[in-house]
Amino acid sequence: MTTSPHVVVIGAGTLGMWTATNLIEQGARVTVLDAQAIASGSSGRSVGVVGTQFTDPFELMLRGHAIPRFRELEEVGLRFNHIGYLRLARTQEQLELFEKSVVMQAEKGFRARVYKADELAQLVPHIDPAGLAGGIFGPDDGFIDPHEMCTILAERLRGRGGVIRQFSKVNDIERRPGGGYLLKTGGAAIDCDMVVNAAGAWASPVAAMFGQALHVRPERHEAVSILLEKPLDYTMPMVMDLVNGEGSGLNFRHEKRNELIAEVHKVASLEPEDPETYNDQCEEESKVHLAELLLERVPHLPGARLGRGWAGLYPVTADHRPFVGPIDPLEPTLVTAAGAGGYGIQLSPVIGQVAADWVLHGSPVSAPGAEALLPTPARNIPG
Repeated sequence: MTTSPHVVVIGAGTLGMWTATNLIEQGARVTVLDAQAIASGSSGRSVGVVGTQFTDPFELMLRGHAIPRFRELEEVGLRFNHIGYLRLARTQEQLELFEKSVVMQAEKGFRARVYKADELAQLVPHIDPAGLAGGIFGPDDGFIDPHEMCTILAERLRGRGGVIRQFSKVNDIERRPGGGYLLKTGGAAIDCDMVVNAAGAWASPVAAMFGQALHVRPERHEAVSILLEKPLDYTMPMVMDLVNGEGSGLNFRHEKRNELIAEVHKVASLEPEDPETYNDQCEEESKVHLAELLLERVPHLPGARLGRGWAGLYPVTADHRPFVGPIDPLEPTLVTAAGAGGYGIQLSPVIGQVAADWVLHGSPVSAPGAEALLPTPARNIPG
């Protein structure tokens, strides 16, 4: 590796753009390639939630690295809608986990509070607390526009001399005899020292071009807007009914004064989607399912009706944690940053940080413990 390596990042979504940003901040020469436009894949179809309401210390460690980067971008124009994040608990055991989470979050500088079931209406006046034990609420959480974030990062990258080539699909690769790669696209071939595969739902096919097996499954998820007859007299926070895999998976939040967005953080089918041909529109059966879950949890929204719907892909791994690092320890110049489906937006700054560490330092020196994200043979298995 040269003192200032040329690194190609494949994928101009949030993971790719944050990886490129972290690389160029540390002196690397960076080229980002994308088969389409910036944030045109999963990133552009995300609902953009950024939150810290988790019960796992490892998850909170990752967000301890990520959240300051969002705050940094806020200072240069990123719109972060701090509407708050409410995660619901169905059992007393979950509520006890939330109490521990409040303490762990405070250690990271995050604010959170546990609410009992009869207090939830203070946050969501329309909520029906039946079957709930309570919830945990973080007032500083909220949502962003992932496309806007990628655009800001692209401007920053170009300002530091980075190159972004949109509509430049990698069709073939050659390993150089002395090390490094030659990437062949529809345009001029690109000579580089190192590659980061941050191709999202396309990460597995990209890995296959390098002769590697990467088990990242494109999982279909759908979202629907909920139109209201009249605006609410409060801001609906992000509400999530899922704790460590338990719950309906329903989540919904404020979008505009008279509009919510809802989705289900679970899927009926585990069959992978083809990112080239999948139907990007919300199916009628999914709309009905969402409507039923919403009627159960917020039954009296004023004149609520379903609006537009769309589908996106969650690139997921077998253990639902992202892959960050080289698949093959004998080829440290090829690093993976993929498989963060469902939490890719909020983890993108730290995934980019850790991927850059692997590229430039050979280990996650800036985030001790992030070695757990390596795509080892034990983790890199079919879902």
